[in-house]
Amino acid sequence: EIEQIVGREIGGYLTKLEKEYEVITKNQPIFEKSSTKNVRYTIEDNFFTFWFRFIYKYNYMLEIENYDAIKTIINRDYETFSGKMLERYFKRVLVESKAYTRIGSWWDRKGENEIDIVAENELNNEAVFIEVKRKEENFDAIALNEKVDVFTRATGKFKDYTVSQKGLSMTDM
Repeated sequence: EIEQIVGREIGGYLTKLEKEYEVITKNQPIFEKSSTKNVRYTIEDNFFTFWFRFIYKYNYMLEIENYDAIKTIINRDYETFSGKMLERYFKRVLVESKAYTRIGSWWDRKGENEIDIVAENELNNEAVFIEVKRKEENFDAIALNEKVDVFTRATGKFKDYTVSQKGLSMTDM
């Protein structure tokens, strides 16, 4: 994600940004081995995330003072951007609830199947799979169920658990 936003390779800087400055976080699918190469780096600070996504990427437009073009791009892409921010919000809510012992996201190696939030309570043998959408009506329970099936086959987790699935949206804030 970071390299896509910046538009160039930054491998040598990632460790420093993560360990020393705590600007980014290295994420891997929940239950993946720590040695996996299936990782994603994300910028932790919401302001920096916005800045790199919309300002840095299009700084050439700022240089010629084409503010209308940047405004158009922000308006065009804001739904996708704010959807990712909404996922962060709901993860934080779940963490603060102290109702789960493990919270993360899951994606397969090809990036074809992605589950926004997987929350486990290993003390109660419960798990919930959550898809986050800006609008409640965009939640597709059938699609989430298919992703959960792929997750279960890939990880072998939650066989003896009570498992639930749900969608969260801005109406749940």
